[in-house]
Amino acid sequence: MAAACDGACSGNPGPGGWGALLRFEDGSVIELGGADPATTNNRMELTGALAVLERLRELPRHPDLRLRTDSRYLIDGLQRWMAGWKRKGWRTASGGPVLNKDLWEALDRARLPDVPLVHVRGHSGDPDNDRCDVIAVAFSRGGRPALAAPDAVAPAPDDDPAPPALTALLSRLELADRLAEGGFTLSAAELAQLVDLPLARLAERPGDWVWRDWHVRSLDPSRWRLERR
Repeated sequence: MAAACDGACSGNPGPGGWGALLRFEDGSVIELGGADPATTNNRMELTGALAVLERLRELPRHPDLRLRTDSRYLIDGLQRWMAGWKRKGWRTASGGPVLNKDLWEALDRARLPDVPLVHVRGHSGDPDNDRCDVIAVAFSRGGRPALAAPDAVAPAPDDDPAPPALTALLSRLELADRLAEGGFTLSAAELAQLVDLPLARLAERPGDWVWRDWHVRSLDPSRWRLERR
């Protein structure tokens, strides 16, 4: 019922990463991501969108589904520029070759008429866009962020799986450690999800406080950072 993607690059060109997610009506989420050791921010934006569209092709889609992105380059390329590029033999209006042609051609093949793209402003508090940014930045910095995957392989019948509540807690604790190690900032909505606290309760906690093994540092009213105790 919801989809989002984002890209990041350290240096532009330099090491890059992309992140994406799909959110379903039952509350489950599939997160995707990857890295490229030598790329650009635009290529990572396009790669994230391509990964989402290729995954969506295999799935039933809600009629109100939109793909949210903060990349005007992606939206304008697909919705405004591509028809002209193709007419001109993949040349721009000035006659130069279209950059990232390989990805644009793949996106042209993967596009879904029933999934429009919608622009959201980056770092504006949109939870899905912010989460995709966290994934993309982590990959661009050489990290291996923990990705939600409700369709992961189930344990074999002979295994003795941990109780679901403890498994979910472990995932949150591992994610908290990665966020602290990477020095990433969190929006209020992301922090509330991580510490399993309603947003209204979070707003009642001014300044710095402690959650389990981490100091929660308030950078401003809308941004937070975790530090290991």
